[in-house]
Order: sequence, then C-alpha cells, then structure tokens
Amino acid sequence: MSKQQLHFPFAAVAAQSQFKLALLLAAINPLLGGVLVSGPRGLAKSTLAKGLADILPEVKGISPPFVNLPLGATEEMLIGSLNLQRVLEEQQVAFQAGLLAKAHGGVLYVDEVNLLPDNLVDQLLDVVASGVNTVERDGISHQHAAEFILLGTMNPDEGELRPQLADRFGLSVLLSNEYRIEERIQVVKLREEFDKNPLAFVASYKDKQQALKQKILQARDLLPQLSCNDVCRRLIAERCVRAGVDGLRADIVWTRAAQAHASLQRNNEVTENDVLAVADLVLNHRRNNDEPANKPPGHQPQQNTFSKPAQRQQPQSCAEQNGQEGDWGAMSSETQNQLLQAAPELNLLSARQSSMKAPAKVSQWFSTHKVKGCGLGPRQSPNNSSRVNWFATLVNNLPCCKLARLHFFKKKQAETIIHLVLLDTSASILKNQAFAKAKGLILQLVKKAYLKREQFALVAFGNQQVKTLVAMRRAPKAIEALLDTIEASGGTPLHAALQQAEVFQRQQLRKHPRQHFKNTLITDGRISQLPINAQLHGEVFVVDVEQTAVKRGKSRQLAELLQGQYIPLVSDI
Repeated sequence: MSKQQLHFPFAAVAAQSQFKLALLLAAINPLLGGVLVSGPRGLAKSTLAKGLADILPEVKGISPPFVNLPLGATEEMLIGSLNLQRVLEEQQVAFQAGLLAKAHGGVLYVDEVNLLPDNLVDQLLDVVASGVNTVERDGISHQHAAEFILLGTMNPDEGELRPQLADRFGLSVLLSNEYRIEERIQVVKLREEFDKNPLAFVASYKDKQQALKQKILQARDLLPQLSCNDVCRRLIAERCVRAGVDGLRADIVWTRAAQAHASLQRNNEVTENDVLAVADLVLNHRRNNDEPANKPPGHQPQQNTFSKPAQRQQPQSCAEQNGQEGDWGAMSSETQNQLLQAAPELNLLSARQSSMKAPAKVSQWFSTHKVKGCGLGPRQSPNNSSRVNWFATLVNNLPCCKLARLHFFKKKQAETIIHLVLLDTSASILKNQAFAKAKGLILQLVKKAYLKREQFALVAFGNQQVKTLVAMRRAPKAIEALLDTIEASGGTPLHAALQQAEVFQRQQLRKHPRQHFKNTLITDGRISQLPINAQLHGEVFVVDVEQTAVKRGKSRQLAELLQGQYIPLVSDI
C-alpha cells in the first residue's frame, strides 16, 4: 500500500467513544440504516470514516471498498447509467454501475451530507434500508445488491439536515469540541507520529486493527441468535414515548442497535444495559423534548442539533435593562408560545412563483441547422430545456443508432426562493407587545422557510439606521437568540431600508437571474411620509403590527404603493 493510500488507523483515534461505538454497531448490522455525525471541524469525522473500511472483515479475500460521494454527484453517478460504449459498439442497452454498486460490501462516505440534494439523500437511504438498488429508467431495468455502511458527516454551522431526512439515518452522533487537556495532547502526539512515518505507525497498530476485525466477525456470527425480550421491548417503547419521537422507526432501530451491542459485548442475551448503552445514538436526532433517554444522577441533556430546539426561559434582566417592558426577551417561554399561537397564520410561502424563460441559444441554433445523420431537427416541447439527454436519445433510437430525434432533459421548474424580511425597530413599535408579536411572526416564517430549504435574510430599520441582522443564507433552524438581542428605539428610516433592499436585490439578480424574492415588511406604519418611488422585486407582503384602537392606515397605503398584499395583525387591546 502506498503512502497516499494509508489511513490513520481506526484503533489509534483518541477519544470519540460514542462515534466509534456507532460505527462498530453499523459494521455489525448494516441494516441499522447508516450513521449521521454532526459536529464542528477538526473532530476526526473524516479520519474515523476512512479508518472504518480498514477494520471491516474481508469478503472472499477482497478488502471492503471505501467510496466517497462528492457533493456535485448526479443521479446517474449514484445509481448507475447507460454504458455508452456498448451502445455505440454493440448497439445493446447495458447498465454501467454507479457509486452504489461500487460501495457494495464497504463504506459509502458522504461528507457534508446536509449540503447534498434531498433527492440523492432519499435514494441513498432507500437503498440502505433494502440493501438493493433498483434502476427503472429509459429502457433499462436493472437490480443489484448494494449493502454498505452509509456514513454521513455534517457541520451544523454550514446548514442543517431536514428532520425528515435525519430521522431516516439509523444512528446519530453529536460530537462535542470539549476535549480534556490530556486528550488534546494525546491527539497531537499520535498525529505527529503518523505524519513522521506512516508505514511504521500503521504497522504498530496492525494487531489492534486485526483484533477489531475479529471482534466484528464474531459479533456478526452471534447476532442472529440474539433477540430482545419483552422487558427490553417495553423499556424501548416507554423511552420512545417519553422522548416524543415520531413514528415507530426509532423502536425498530433501537431494538436492532441493542442486539448489535449485545453481540459486540459477547452477551448471550440482550439486557437493559445494552438498551441504555445505545439510547442516545438512536434518539439524538429524533428526540422532540428535553427528556433524555438515560438519565444518570446529575445528567444534563445534550443539545439536539437535529430536531426542534426547546424553548428557553429568558432572563428578565435582558429586556428590563433596555426598557422594553413586555418585549419578546422578557417573556417566559409559555407567553411566547401563546403569542405564536395567537398570531395569524401567514400564507407567505404559498403565493405563485414567477415564471422564468428557458435558455434559447441552443434551440435557436437547432432550428436553423440539421443534425448530421438526422433527417429531422429536434422537436423540443416548451417543457424541455436546451440540454440534450444523450442517455434517452441513444436508448430510444436503438437498434439503428441513427439519431432520428434528439431527446432533451426536462426543464427544471425549481428556482431559488429568497425571503427578505424588513423589520421595523423604531420606538413606536414597542407599544402593546407589537414588537414581540412581530418577532413571533418572524419565527413562524423562518420555520416554514427552513423546512423548504429556502434562503433567508433579515434587515432591521430603526433609530435612523438600517442594519443587516442576517445576511442571505439558508433559513436558520433556530433564531430565538438573535431575536432576543434586537432592540427598538428612535425613528423609522423606512425609505433608506427600502432603497438598501432594492440595491441588494439587483445585485443578487445580476449574479443569479433565476431567483425569486418574497419580501415581508413588518411595520406599525408610524411614518411621516410614504416612500413614493420605492420598489421591490418579487412578491411583497406588508404586515401591519400597529396595536391602536384607531389605525392611521399608512401600512395599507404602503402595501398599495409596493403593489403588495396587506396583512393586518389583529389588535387585542
């Protein structure tokens, strides 16, 4: 093995005991559904991922493969495609294996799985659950075994994985950046030894690596003989109910994980200790409340970066010091929930999307030129793009292989949605909890945009200045902490805010024309003069949070000027 192919030995990685356990359980029973690992950079996520393949038992003398799925992978790269060489040379439709076939018997590693398109993640998890990849498309019907350990890593700072997809991973690990001093020193020493002489370092761990291989083999042999008794099954069910998990997938995975743990420990039966040992691995990404699965004395529940964060009890001092009595930051979580429930449900995500014209350069050329070897030019429908789908073209023109008609990829209808929220933070908005209700509406909007993987930006205007609080990014899952820090004071520089928003939109549209803006302006309309020449691209929603018995009506006039929809927040005074 060359120096470039050497991986840092799995057995040499210091700390990360939960991560190692999850990988060993997945190696024993790949039907657990893969392992999802979340944590910041520099915590040996990739090192352990690559090292896992080295300790998997060989199959018929062949070392298990380690396959990396790049972020730019296409569907054809993943599931397989047409073998173009055989089509052209033998005029036969033949299947060409994709990454799923290449990973059979080994490890399929997806770094930054949270940035992978949802359709690819869905396909991955379907294959992991069944162990079979089935391809039915464009004249090809093919099925092959695809049993591998799926390992997905992610940094939550770069965007989170949708809860629906995270739940389909069998096990999850939440890595902490808190190392003891001794652990940090040990990690650095081991890395220095490996970098100085990789061959010698790997050789020094050969026996330990072989012992792990043997342990996995023995556990696999013992696994079919183990089953959970009714006591363990009841314990699993009770803890799942207590954790508020959705569905029954957690119960099934937990049972399999407990059996794998028992076989790893060479136990003759599954015990309560086996059930509790894997509790966090099963519930980390499924727990919907603060109740931990296994609570030793003094245990503090670990923050869940996959599911909905629990509401926090806010300290009184934050708002009191700012003189914002009745503001969001001064309220208990119960009061915040009441405001959210009382707030009108805004259908800001269901409005029509603007239509965009497909590129026409290629189709215009084809309209005046005939393709060599073809009697006809392409019959391109309005729903097709200008990109030729050679896969479908070759298959549908067999056996003659004369291109009688080109086939094109379907035009992608999806476009990037950007939610631009302009929040009035002038002093007048503090009256009658209007500011708190405005923040509650922002939470509602962010939650919907997050689930749809849409972009989000937040701009505040007040005290004669305009501030960008959230630059354009994928909608954050949790934003309560930021909302707690927003203060309201001074006048209302609405005109400046609209000008800045328009400049921002023009810049974005020059870079990426296929973007659609959904603008939400939240204000109480307490302005002296309407911005006559203001204009925003995309859809506009003006949310009126004025909480007075007699409204001035400026927000409604503003909505008309911006050609947007006026949405009043019902007054409760």
